[in-house]
Amino acid sequence: MAGFEKCEPDYWIERRRFPFYAIEYVIGGRGLAILDGVRLPLKSGVLFAYGPETHCVLRSSIEAPLSKYYLSLTGNSVDRRMRRCGLNIGRSILLNSEMDLRYLFEDILAEGRRTGHLARTVCLALLDVILLKIEASHRSSPIEPDPSFESFQRCKELIDREALSLSSLSEIADGVGVDRSTVCRWFRRYEGLGPYQYLLHRKMHLAAEYLLHEGVRVREVGYRVGFEDPYHFSRCFKAVHGIPPIEMQKIRRGH
Repeated sequence: MAGFEKCEPDYWIERRRFPFYAIEYVIGGRGLAILDGVRLPLKSGVLFAYGPETHCVLRSSIEAPLSKYYLSLTGNSVDRRMRRCGLNIGRSILLNSEMDLRYLFEDILAEGRRTGHLARTVCLALLDVILLKIEASHRSSPIEPDPSFESFQRCKELIDREALSLSSLSEIADGVGVDRSTVCRWFRRYEGLGPYQYLLHRKMHLAAEYLLHEGVRVREVGYRVGFEDPYHFSRCFKAVHGIPPIEMQKIRRGH
């Protein structure tokens, strides 16, 4: 299983048993994981893992609620494969500032919604890529702290949080109090694409959620994510997801 959680301020989970191994990847906010009594502070870039026998407590900060992806895995080789990539049960690692896995997680979520006969194979391949990237990051040499990375993360969190209301690079730059060229430089360095492209991806992923889980009409979804022209919205949606929004609606209806 895989998913994304934008936690409420009162998010609090306690499990004494869980039928899966789990990997969780924090992309925003703050919180705390207590795994078999070990306290692990959570912030953007932290990965942590727990297993079926782990006593797990997860809490979100009230002031800065967590946003995180998760994978729930089962199988005889899962524990060994996780340890090989540096994810020990009950422990956390902090990815270096050049490593961001969110698009791989988003790809798994998108592929998992498809009904084609290759969807499972593609998801397993993406899982292997995620584990390899975690291993590469874990084994890489420590890098010097980069003071601009925290500012970049705050900028990215702003886009994640305000994607529905943001519509331009200028609005993004104004939101974090820097000039547009600085925002572009951050995204080229740490994300590998421009800030507006990142905003567009966030809008289209929100649009997919509306189509899949709320059954909203395509035109209304376009309005929600800031597109007055439904044809422009459809082109952007297809460019991100590979299918037009009307096809995404058919997935929800089970066609």
